[in-house]
Amino acid sequence: MTPFKPRTTHAELGEGYFDKVRAATFPQHILRYRNQRAAASVGLDGLTDEEWIAHFGRFELLEGSFAEPLALRYHGHQFQTYNPDIGDGRGFLFAQLEDLNDGRLMDLGTKGSGRTPWSRGGDGRLTLKGGVREVLATAMLEALGVNTSKSLSLIETGEELQRGDEPSPTRSSVLVRLSHGHTRIGTFQRLSYLKEDERLGRLLDYSVKAYYPELWVDGDNGRAAKFLGAVSEAVAETGARWIAAGFVHGVLNTDNINITGESFDYGPWRFLPTYDPNFTAAYFDEWGLYAFGKQPDVLAWNLTRLAEVLLPLGEHTEMEAALNRYWPAFQRSIWAAILDRLGLEPLGLEQDSTLVAEVFSFLHQSQMGYEQFFFDWRGGDETRALRSPAAEHYRGEGFAALKGMIAAHGRAADANLDHPYFKRDTPRTMLIDEMEALWAPIAEADDWRPIYAALGEIEEMREVYAGE
Repeated sequence: MTPFKPRTTHAELGEGYFDKVRAATFPQHILRYRNQRAAASVGLDGLTDEEWIAHFGRFELLEGSFAEPLALRYHGHQFQTYNPDIGDGRGFLFAQLEDLNDGRLMDLGTKGSGRTPWSRGGDGRLTLKGGVREVLATAMLEALGVNTSKSLSLIETGEELQRGDEPSPTRSSVLVRLSHGHTRIGTFQRLSYLKEDERLGRLLDYSVKAYYPELWVDGDNGRAAKFLGAVSEAVAETGARWIAAGFVHGVLNTDNINITGESFDYGPWRFLPTYDPNFTAAYFDEWGLYAFGKQPDVLAWNLTRLAEVLLPLGEHTEMEAALNRYWPAFQRSIWAAILDRLGLEPLGLEQDSTLVAEVFSFLHQSQMGYEQFFFDWRGGDETRALRSPAAEHYRGEGFAALKGMIAAHGRAADANLDHPYFKRDTPRTMLIDEMEALWAPIAEADDWRPIYAALGEIEEMREVYAGE
């Protein structure tokens, strides 16, 4: 076991940013999922299952990190309506560690660990199905190249929960996620709303030092604009990667946007079956505010809210310029993301942007499977594409121009077409009906074999895009 390197950075912010809490006591602890690869990145892979449950089910403290878990305080625009009555209502920051690969500050945050001062009458619990959904979401997004939190642990906890959106009583669980920070746009909004200017400045300094240390200069009066620009570019890249993955987050409230740009906190997520800008994930998103095609605009709107609260700490012209870095970053990122998914070499702005526009035009007109297209044309392999179940989409004149563009770009060195994953005829996908099909054996017979098999296939996909 590689020794982990504990940190207490967030606790050092001091009073006013969190509440010290205790975890709930659960009647059972059945380990359902442990992410060994993620655990190895922070030196926790050598824990026995008993030690794992002790730390991530009973929440016995990790030596050297926090003396007590921290329920974080924040506000947020929820469906673009400001809500000052939220915070960590069923989770907390359990510990912080150093990433052994690159030295980044990493959080162990929970979901379903019990009531906090911000529970607003809720039970502070997570359904087992909700935990399974987050495990699948994070695994798929990581496999597809999205900067996402990692589901580290899922433990079933033996309670019966009442829920309006699941057949009840339903089974309970507690999730631990490994994430590069849990500071949100809403964390800054709360301090601005309360007019706690000193704490707002301290949070800015902490955020720059902890998550953008390359920007830190003592006494720098331009740090707010530099921070806003870096956050804008990081969020833009994540949004572009969502689009390339065909992913709909579902709840893009400002309290769900991490200042590191890392995607996290998955509730009613979905993947597109076919290209549809109006496709939504949440049944309660009646107006399609967070639809697939609106996600880039929503992220820009959320970043504008961050700019507003940071404005007193920066100069107006510099802040405006920093915020305006979002759209150019998004454009660059979407071109790069689509080329990465296709395993093609970039040729320059004009040719790359034209290719990407043609890809989306074809997906819109053909209505073929979204993920199937990227699977079929990985590396520009026409022979393999024409053996695909979707081959009829590639034989008409309507595809000729795009086929020529793919050929002109040429195969990237890391296309990884020899990987066993490409012995399949169809890609691993995680559409809503597939998610339900994986859950059914668990609900009916406590049979976890299908979901573990699916996670194995997702790991193969990750190896492809990681070049392993």
